[in-house]
Formats: sequence, C-alpha cells, structure tokens
Amino acid sequence: MKLGLSIGYSGGEMRLPVEKVQLAERLGYDSVWTAEAYGSDALSPLAYLAAKTERIRLGTGVIQLAGRTPANAAMTIATIDALAGGNRVICGIGVSGPQIVEGWYGQPWGRPYYRLKDYVTIMKKVLAREEPVEHAGKEISLPYTGEGALGVGKPLKSILHMNPEIPIWLGTGMESTVKLTAEIADGWLPLGLVPETYKTYEPWIAQGLAKAGKEHSQFEAQGGAAVVVTDDVQSALDRLKPNIALYVGGMGHKTKNFHKEMMIRRGFGDAAERIQELFLAKQKREAIEAVPDEFVDQGALVGDRARIQNRFRDWEDSGITGLTVSGNEEALRLMAEVARLNVDPSS
Repeated sequence: MKLGLSIGYSGGEMRLPVEKVQLAERLGYDSVWTAEAYGSDALSPLAYLAAKTERIRLGTGVIQLAGRTPANAAMTIATIDALAGGNRVICGIGVSGPQIVEGWYGQPWGRPYYRLKDYVTIMKKVLAREEPVEHAGKEISLPYTGEGALGVGKPLKSILHMNPEIPIWLGTGMESTVKLTAEIADGWLPLGLVPETYKTYEPWIAQGLAKAGKEHSQFEAQGGAAVVVTDDVQSALDRLKPNIALYVGGMGHKTKNFHKEMMIRRGFGDAAERIQELFLAKQKREAIEAVPDEFVDQGALVGDRARIQNRFRDWEDSGITGLTVSGNEEALRLMAEVARLNVDPSS
C-alpha cells in the first residue's frame, strides 16, 4: 500500500516542514498533501516543495472549489506540475462547507454535485487543450453569460502546453458525490473513512466506474490516519479528541456539518449530536470528553509497533490503495517499516 504524508495547512505563522517531507521521500513515501481553510493556501507550498524534492508526488488535500475558477485551478496546477518536472502533481478538490464558501469566498453554495461536475469537466478541457474551452453547465459555464456579463466573452485555449494527464481527485462522502467521483475523477479522498466502513462505499464506486467504462485499477482511493507511537494508548486517544470535537461540534453550520454527518454514518449518531450540542453551548471541555474512544481509535494508528502493525493490516485489507498519515519522525519511520516501503539506506 502507498503511503502519503499530510502536512495540512499552516497556523498563525507560515511554517512548511521541508525536512519532514524530504525524510518521507527518502523513506519511500509516495505523496505529500497540503490543505487549506481560510489562511494559507494549498497550492503555493507545492511549488516550493517541488524545488526541494525529486520524486514524491505533490497533492492538494484539498483545494476549495469556491476559492478559484476551474480555469485558474488548471493554470496553477499545470504550472506547478511543469516546474516539478511533470507527472508529479495531484489536484485534490473539495467543496468545503457553506460557512466558508459564502462567508469567506463570497460565493453561493449552489448545488455541490453539479458544481463539482462542471468544475472537473472544465479543468479537464483546459488541461487537454484540444480546442477553445466552452462549457454550458448547470452551475458553471464558459464563457460566462450570466448577470452582469457584457456578452463578449471568448472561448480560449491555454497558451501553455499543459500536461493533460494531471490526475484530479475529489474529496467527497455522500452517495451521489462518491459515485460522481468514481465516474469523472482519477482518485478519491474520503472524509473519515475507516476500514470498517469501506464496504459501504464499494458499490457506489463500482457504479461510478461502470458508468464511465473504467476499470477499478484506473482509480485510486486514499484514506487518512494520525499515527502516534506510544505505550499509553488512552493518553494518545485523549490528545486526538479536541480536534475531532472542534470539527464535529463547530466546523460548519448546525444543520450542515459534513464532519458530523460522517460521524453519524460511522454509527456514532448519539455522540455526534451530543458533541455538537455541547460545543455550540461553549462547553468545549465536555464536548471533548463526549468523543468516544472507539471512534478515535478506528480512525488512527495508536500504540506500540505491534498494535499499529495489526491495525495497519486492516487498512491494507480494506480495498483502498493508499493511506495518508500524520505524525512525528518516529511515526513516519515506523510506518515506512510497517508498510514495507523501499527505504533509502541514507535515511
């Protein structure tokens, strides 16, 4: 199984863990993944990392669809891919949530299913560079002819000869969008996937692939897990709970929170409702305490080498093609050994 390294987005100060990424490359990791919320962006760091690495794939996990037009996303990702030497970049895209889409980007939430479909279709046309780009979509159209348009927009073809094979992955979780992902994208970045739940998604993926006439071997699916090497499992699980409580309880609107919905799909509905109730009542300590140990343990790799190795086997047997991990240097080295990667002797 391929391993990826998650470096997420920066906090209050811009920090990029270049040495950790270089270590991951030497250890045989396949990819490194950035992210964005409403601070540092996900694409700029990849251009910098392209200059500091040689082989590791550079992925966005994810760029927010509302933050860029599809043409701009294609321009940026193609430029980074060219600077990186070609065939190293993965463009992961997600819709984010209505609070950020409307509150930060000033864009309408719209219909995410059709917005994703239009976005990917336009990006692929831009990258393919077969003809000037035209697209009459249900959410996004080129040229633009809506409110405020002068009506003089002209279909254009990229000046830059882009790599048409740049893979586009989608971060989705609902039945309709997972099917769409398998149909129109090259890979999937599932939210909150654990080995126990992958079978739920398998028929959706199969339907999407069949609709596009694609084989399963043409599609990648990459889960994610925090890795903590320790003899004190309970303490490690407790340290992971605040972030879960934040996302389930306070990330998104009360009636539209994808992290809460994911927790419910995994069978922790009562806990999800309680966490959100407590978090919104500003009882954050109680919300953290309401996060079940089992939920945390399912989505992480925590414990000594034997415990982590046993749990990793579940990921390997689940059907996904890769796992993106986060952790310190000890965790990265252990995962390289557990996953039997081709480690550079100098590392």
